[in-house]
Amino acid sequence: MPRFSIITPVYDPPADVLADTIASVEAQTFGDFEWVLCNDASGGPWVAPQLAAAAATDNRITVVIRETNGGIAAASADALAVATGEFVVLLDHDDTLAPTALAEVDAALAADGRIDYLYTDEDLLTAGGEYIDPFYKPDFSPERLRSQNYCCHLSVLRRSVVEEVGGFRPGFDGSQDYDLILRVTEQARAVHHLPRVLYHWRQVPGSVADQPDAKPHAYAAGRRAIAEHCERVGIDADVEEFGPLGCYRVRRRLAGEPLVSVIIPTCGSRGRVWGVERWYVVDAVASFLERGTYANLEFVVVADDHTPPEVHRLLHQLLGDRLVWVDWDRPFNFSAKVNLGRVHASGELLLVLNDDVELITPDAVETMASLALEDDAGSVGAKLLFADGTLQHAGHVYNGQPDHILFGWSDEIHGVSRGMLATQRECIGVTAACLMTRAGVYDEVGGFSPEFPGHFNDVDFALKLHTAGYRNVWTPHAVLY
Repeated sequence: MPRFSIITPVYDPPADVLADTIASVEAQTFGDFEWVLCNDASGGPWVAPQLAAAAATDNRITVVIRETNGGIAAASADALAVATGEFVVLLDHDDTLAPTALAEVDAALAADGRIDYLYTDEDLLTAGGEYIDPFYKPDFSPERLRSQNYCCHLSVLRRSVVEEVGGFRPGFDGSQDYDLILRVTEQARAVHHLPRVLYHWRQVPGSVADQPDAKPHAYAAGRRAIAEHCERVGIDADVEEFGPLGCYRVRRRLAGEPLVSVIIPTCGSRGRVWGVERWYVVDAVASFLERGTYANLEFVVVADDHTPPEVHRLLHQLLGDRLVWVDWDRPFNFSAKVNLGRVHASGELLLVLNDDVELITPDAVETMASLALEDDAGSVGAKLLFADGTLQHAGHVYNGQPDHILFGWSDEIHGVSRGMLATQRECIGVTAACLMTRAGVYDEVGGFSPEFPGHFNDVDFALKLHTAGYRNVWTPHAVLY
């Protein structure tokens, strides 16, 4: 049994492009593989001779010939049926592998025998032969995979698991790999990200790499694949196309309307925004009442003793018995104020909120709550914009020092970094300017640490959640200023 079975469906690639693909496989520094190519009734007279010549010079190459064109899913299935390797490697007929691709994959698999699915980083290969736009992917992010087939190239799957889940399925042409990856990762003992650019996705005219709208059927198939995945794993949701092509929204249905305690530390600050003088905390609360569609809220306002009485009067006027007013008479400590607010909160869910925010999306609370209520959820963060519409928060990144992803970028560039701003995804942490968590989870990890009175309390909280095995999720579908 070879270590790897590379499988490639072939349908009319340009002759020089197919030659490059063949050359890249023949140049592999790791030799324990077989390569099964399925000629899906190509019309180009050069295809069959090229494949035959490759097979004649390398006994590791097998060519399967279809008499009729069945599409990429059928051709992939026919190639898979012939494969005998321990792992299946997916390679398109117009792309290329880095020379060390199989060697580096083999080393990663040897280091952990539990890996059933492995994916690598990738870049684009232009028609002129340039390598551009590298995609440095995150480690396994199930939530992002439900929003986008970010794993894609290079995908390496344990063949026994592929067979167990039923291989390639008809009806998913263009997203046949997405459908397979979803089903394999549902069963995989371990999923591994190999952070190396080992796959070069060629921009051939008419391909998705060159023209994202070239194959609309592929996106419809992707939506169906996600919907069926959600049904299998028990996520009650509708799946919608969202943002740049190839991105989706999994809109979870919220069962009931559990009480959400909105905890807002404040000193009753005032300022001018968009030409209007405002009490920040009053306008923050008013935006949830006037624009929001979630009704079962209480507002736990932890207010410094020098907070102007007018703030209390206006909030009581807005909220009535939904206002829980908590006095704070000690030096400023954001963490301790939130912890005190939690003591006075009655909700199953806690929404920690800065006082200088304003709700934009009406269903933000529902969106965050539907994620926070999942068993493995730690915290859920929102997309936050500055007053000029640029990004303040799209999740944390801890790369040398804590920072906000794409801080200050335009919110209009949804496709930046391969759809990062359009995809719901796990990240290492989210800002406490707008953070939802279950009260029980908050208590389990000890809440916010008073050792961080001003900055980095949310970083510490995120790392505690991560260490405890919980997911921190950022969503682009809950938006606030």
